[in-house]
Amino acid sequence: MTQNTLASRSGISYIVQGFHLITQPGLRLFVMIPLIANILLFGGAFIYLYQQLGSWINDIVSYLPSWLDWLSWLIWPTAIIAILMVFGFTFSIIGNWIAAPFNGLLAEKVEQLLCGKTIEEMSLVELIKDLPRIFSRELQKLVYWLPKALGLLLLFLIPAIGQTIAPVLWFLFSAWMMSIQYIDYPFDNHRITFTTMRDQLKQDRIRNSGFGAIVLFCSTVPLLNLIIMPVAVCGATAIWVDSYRDQMIKGS
Repeated sequence: MTQNTLASRSGISYIVQGFHLITQPGLRLFVMIPLIANILLFGGAFIYLYQQLGSWINDIVSYLPSWLDWLSWLIWPTAIIAILMVFGFTFSIIGNWIAAPFNGLLAEKVEQLLCGKTIEEMSLVELIKDLPRIFSRELQKLVYWLPKALGLLLLFLIPAIGQTIAPVLWFLFSAWMMSIQYIDYPFDNHRITFTTMRDQLKQDRIRNSGFGAIVLFCSTVPLLNLIIMPVAVCGATAIWVDSYRDQMIKGS
């Protein structure tokens, strides 16, 4: 694939490719475990969200001083968007902690397929041996995300201006974190450090954040959010193969 072709590919094209990849016969077994984990987690979480959403939004609007009651028409839609974004990203983090070993395994098999190699069978022993490294990597992502997320959540508590700006900033940051979350799996499979991975993604932040934004949006859509995890892993691995694999492996 030429460099011009790579440059023309958008984040959404990799999501489309991800949907295609999860249907490939050699990958179906590796797709099923993260898929089942996602269905159980998001299914229960969305039932809870549906029951609580109205009261949460009323609580947010109640922070407005009486002289700003006229802003409630703006706060309601932004609050709904913000809650959905916070919900989608938060439960994606939880889901990825649960499914991280299998997402890494899926990324490995997708890379083998995209590089024309025979897809090897799953080795349970090797998977178990890799668990400390895998969860250590997830912890690094959490440490990177947490202070920034707390700062943005505090911004939500500032009436009017903060509650208007915060959803936009949260969306942009969450889109970036979604790209880090998923594109990191193939990087980690090749033992490339978190800092190196992050710096590489920053070099094409618009494309990678666009990919993350679509994953984030899909995470807020009922039914679609049930399958987005393996789709995102497959799409992110395609980004790795197209844009980073040759450079990073040669440089390692």
